[in-house]
Amino acid sequence: PEAVRSPRPVRSGAGTAAPAERWLILHRPSVSYEAAGLPSPGAKPWKQGVLFRYSMYASRQESTTFMSRPQLFGGFGDFAQSPEGLSQGQQVLYGSAPDIAQQGVGKPRRFFALAQRQRLNVLPMCHSLLLPWLYFCGIYALVSFQLHYHAAGLCWAVVYINLTAVLAGGGYAASCAWRKSRSMSSGRYASDASAAAAQPPSWTSFFAITLLAAWVLAVVLGNLNFWTNMQPYYDYTNLNEHARVDPSQARGREFMDAGRVHFTNNSALDLRRSMGFRNLDTYCVAPITVKPQALGSSQLLDSYDFWAVGLGCCQTHAADFHCGEFNNPGAHQGLRLLKDEQRPFFRLAVQQAEATYNIKASHPLFFFWVADATAEMDSFRDEGYKYYLIGMLIHFAWQFLCVMLAALAFAKTGKI
Repeated sequence: PEAVRSPRPVRSGAGTAAPAERWLILHRPSVSYEAAGLPSPGAKPWKQGVLFRYSMYASRQESTTFMSRPQLFGGFGDFAQSPEGLSQGQQVLYGSAPDIAQQGVGKPRRFFALAQRQRLNVLPMCHSLLLPWLYFCGIYALVSFQLHYHAAGLCWAVVYINLTAVLAGGGYAASCAWRKSRSMSSGRYASDASAAAAQPPSWTSFFAITLLAAWVLAVVLGNLNFWTNMQPYYDYTNLNEHARVDPSQARGREFMDAGRVHFTNNSALDLRRSMGFRNLDTYCVAPITVKPQALGSSQLLDSYDFWAVGLGCCQTHAADFHCGEFNNPGAHQGLRLLKDEQRPFFRLAVQQAEATYNIKASHPLFFFWVADATAEMDSFRDEGYKYYLIGMLIHFAWQFLCVMLAALAFAKTGKI
């Protein structure tokens, strides 16, 4: 019988048939070797070599096409119509897959395409947003408030234990990244469960880095908040409060433990005997005495041991003290100066006033002149709480921004 030919046209040139046709021809005894493009058993050696090499070349050129034909393996049916999305002339067999080379396999594809939308892994994103923020709030509170004041050693022990945990987590993330890079460099990916665990999601490294950053920020900001606001407040609460102190009768050595002092209602500042001492800043002092008499002259004291102080609120070598509530007639209270590094310079200003006005200060104590010393003390606590809340909100906004940027970066690499 005649050979059954496929509808695919025969290539032009050298009269050589397609690979599928050659296979069918060789299985039909009525067809010659020459029509199949193969050397006959009786052909000359040079002709056999030429035809054989040409046949192998044609087979390699059309290997992709004839491997998708079921007719070569006993199948049946004709070629289907051009499917949707294929150009004219690109045909596939009925019941077979389209040509892989025609589908663009291996071509780079853009992310965020409609057919390739990335799924967000919400759980690691929430962990990376909330856990570092909560960790920051805990360390920030630990360093800012009472434990740091009453048990500083325990406070720092807890802080550094937390740092050890953070570094351990960072070491785990680094080891996972190293094992992943090693497996990628070797050109293979392990399939067992232990090797799969060596390739963690990208959020692990992000979580470790942001946790370490949260620890550093909490320690720095907590220390700043503690020494600026909370530590003075705790010092004032631990010092004593004295009421109805007469500056003309009391002596400074009797009130060494005073944090807040309520002077008598006839107490006032003697602005005519104020003085300033300059050393980078201007250290201003004015003696606390009783109200001046009707003629305008103040009562002369044996020892001026109570002084109102301020920074940068007077002129040197001149009596122009305007610090605190100096012009408030209802101000009769003092809040103790606690900064040890400033006390020697205020003492020099007092010595300068002693020499200038020919007065005596046996044991001077320094106060900020206010109308309500308790409210001023509580203002330190309020400022500490305020900056703590501001730090919490700013860190949450910063962590949220970092998570969003990381999500975009992971989406572009396909790891989200």
